[in-house]
Amino acid sequence: MIPTTELRPSDLAVDRELTDLAGSYRFLLDLTPLDLPQARRQFEDDGQPPTFRYRDLEEDPAVLEMLESRGTDAFLPLSIELYGTVTSALLSTAQAILRQVHPPALEEGPWLDAEAVSKAAQAELDRYRAFAPDLESHVEVRDGCTGVMVSNGDVLVAPTVRVPVGRIEALVHHEVGTHVVTHVNGAHQPLHVLASGLAGHDETQEGLAVLAEHLVGGLTPARLRQLAARVVAVHLMLEGVPFTDVHATLVRDGIPHVQAFVTTVRAFRSGGLTKDAVYLRGLVELVDHLAAGGDLDTLLLGKMPLTAAPLVGELHHRGVLHDPLLRPRYLDDPRARRRLARLADVRSPVELIGEAA
Repeated sequence: MIPTTELRPSDLAVDRELTDLAGSYRFLLDLTPLDLPQARRQFEDDGQPPTFRYRDLEEDPAVLEMLESRGTDAFLPLSIELYGTVTSALLSTAQAILRQVHPPALEEGPWLDAEAVSKAAQAELDRYRAFAPDLESHVEVRDGCTGVMVSNGDVLVAPTVRVPVGRIEALVHHEVGTHVVTHVNGAHQPLHVLASGLAGHDETQEGLAVLAEHLVGGLTPARLRQLAARVVAVHLMLEGVPFTDVHATLVRDGIPHVQAFVTTVRAFRSGGLTKDAVYLRGLVELVDHLAAGGDLDTLLLGKMPLTAAPLVGELHHRGVLHDPLLRPRYLDDPRARRRLARLADVRSPVELIGEAA
């Protein structure tokens, strides 16, 4: 039981210290190679595992043990502690997806470049800014990131990004409608740490973001296969399989060469990063949560793991936490609400594919 509806000054002081620390660096950017295009060309030329260059750390890494361990044998155990590993059940789910969902016969184009993707993300931010005029999030084309990502509430777009036209709506609801919205909602809570996230929040955040892709009808066969391939790559990396063999395995599973390279890099970066297992794992656990009668309301208050939702919900019920400032725009779409209602009958992620779901 929570005995009070007010937070003590000492609680708020700790919250501010944690929030300031989380906002002082961009974790995934610091773990992502700066020279991906050059590394891919090298890999295509000689077939050897590439070496990577990372950005200099802006903060003293002595207080950021995992960043200090980039590229060393100490990094992988810390990654496992933060993001977990691949269970046999999750691996079986990923392998089943790769078997059951056939690769697209053609590429998903036409494609949008970094400028077009940035404009789409900015337009989505502007829609939310109509409800939150002081919204500080912005869009930035940034070297050293992969694809599109959100860091400290800002949308970062890689200069080399290519997004199929048919995937852009799902992408902006993933990045802006989930990651930015929950960051902003958390920042407007008395507990600001809900903006950067409670411990273990990544799995639920990514599950919620992929679920948003489904709810807008944009979870394509290629996208679901990509998430499954990420799980397989992390599993093989943890098993000690070399970079080149992981890449070859993904290609044999029908993953396009460039995507297979990027997926393999994501698993091996900085010494072995297991984060890519959380997307599919988070989606499966969130669908199970909804099928059991759970809802999304508490998860919109900020960034948290599913296991913390009952406590956060109680804080909200008692008035310690505020109602969310922003609500994902897709939840106002009747088609998304119908898909959400039908999740109780879903037994496999394969059933989430496509507009007709």
